[in-house]
Amino acid sequence: MASATTAEPRMLSETIQEKIRAYFPRYPDKRAVCLPALHIVHEHFRCVPLQAMAEIAELLEIAPADVHDTMSFYGFFPQAPIGDVRVWICRSISCAIRGGDEMVDYACQKMRVAPGGTTIDGKLTVEFAECLGICDHAPAALADDGRIFGPLDKAGVDAMLNELQRGPKPAE
Repeated sequence: MASATTAEPRMLSETIQEKIRAYFPRYPDKRAVCLPALHIVHEHFRCVPLQAMAEIAELLEIAPADVHDTMSFYGFFPQAPIGDVRVWICRSISCAIRGGDEMVDYACQKMRVAPGGTTIDGKLTVEFAECLGICDHAPAALADDGRIFGPLDKAGVDAMLNELQRGPKPAE
């Protein structure tokens, strides 16, 4: 008697795979589509789970380690789900000199999370960044929907957190 094999369910729907394949003609080879694929998956799931990395690798005909290398290089692609809004508070030299580390600590304390943590209600993930490239707002923060905050002090962090807890910026 032959044993029946069951296919493991796919994480990436056909729609997501088609979005990724749509990039193939725009690049010299499939490998180059890795970063756009990560963005597509992250946009859909708000993270890039291990299984999704493996399926991206299969689709692009590369090793899963290559997908992981790309993902980990940028640091914007978490493997676990994140909050409805993700905010990075800068602690690079320009922001650190003006209190960036203290603002990270203060925001995490207010939200009762460690850096990289998500609030219990799932609304907000608070992280630190080494550089956001917005030194003119030091100490600065950047939400994943493009909102920039700064220069931050405790009152500014309070206002930022209140705004971000209301959810992502409405699409224009």
